[in-house]
Amino acid sequence: MTTTRGSFPDWLPDATRIYLRHTEDGHSIRAIAREEGCHASTVLRRIRACENRRDDPLIDDALTRFGQMRSTADETSLQSDTSEKELQMTAPLRHAQGKLADETTVQREARRILRRLCEIGALLAVAPELDKAAVLKGDVRTAVVDRAVAQAFALNDWIAVETPGRVTTYRITTAGRAALKRLLEEEQDRGNTGFAEARSLFAAQHREWGERAVMEPGADRPRRLRINLAESPLGLLARRREKDGQPFLGPDLVAAGERLREDFELSQMGPRVAQNWERFLTGADRGGFNAEGGAGGGSARARERVAAALRDLGPGLGDMVLRCCCYLEGLEAAEKRLGWSARSGKIVLRIALLRLKRHYDETNGGKAPLIG
Repeated sequence: MTTTRGSFPDWLPDATRIYLRHTEDGHSIRAIAREEGCHASTVLRRIRACENRRDDPLIDDALTRFGQMRSTADETSLQSDTSEKELQMTAPLRHAQGKLADETTVQREARRILRRLCEIGALLAVAPELDKAAVLKGDVRTAVVDRAVAQAFALNDWIAVETPGRVTTYRITTAGRAALKRLLEEEQDRGNTGFAEARSLFAAQHREWGERAVMEPGADRPRRLRINLAESPLGLLARRREKDGQPFLGPDLVAAGERLREDFELSQMGPRVAQNWERFLTGADRGGFNAEGGAGGGSARARERVAAALRDLGPGLGDMVLRCCCYLEGLEAAEKRLGWSARSGKIVLRIALLRLKRHYDETNGGKAPLIG
């Protein structure tokens, strides 16, 4: 092993470390609880959970190998004058120790194998007599990985048993999909050094990337933008704090932005999906929609509400809420697209949300209208 932490690989989960310290090193549950700073019952639950997972052949094989490693290491430390015959007897165990995958290998293979397992119908097949595991999609083998790496996947709960038997098959889990997103984000961030603010790699596993068709001013066809469908940029700003500890965006401002986004999403159900919403920033009724021209009244009324809000905000403020709340563009992307200076977008966005909240207060008395 090239990368270890306390004689364990870095990729090994904490629950498995506790289990091995209890079963292989002989540490009592109360002693481990004092070291971990938790209750003894918590340690006991982790040990029982890890023991119950030994029905998985990959996990059982990995835990057995760890036990052999630690037993061999203890004997070597107690008997420094081991004879040549004894060294030959323990050679297979030392060879097994060298087969354990390090952190770099696990992460590199995870980006390759987990991506294959995300495909529809893909499974990881493992046979007890083989040192390799294969990713199968139907009858086609799409990838091959070392058994030691597959054991790391199983211990981290990235894969789970789908069909036990002579050849055990595994499917990717929700935790595996989240880990893949995090690893891909980390790989992408290695080549990016110009971020204005630090990015959380663990936040990547909660993102759901998609595309949206956006009509730019003066363009003859829509432009496709990559956006995070799981969260609006308002969510990130709402978690930031001012110097006095108050949130940068209050709940009422976030609710106003989400109300505009809701109407925008509802309006997309009409026959005109790729409309140029920027026409509403020019004022008056130019480019307005015919409420009776749509197939559904709900989407037509939603378009009217979005049009009224953007006309009330006007150019500049309307541009910002349109891109951040409706198109789900990030602040940096919106600033570049609008030609504004860096870090000015969040101030303009807060002013626009204040004005948007006042618009909804004046229109509906601060209450959200009924959908439809």
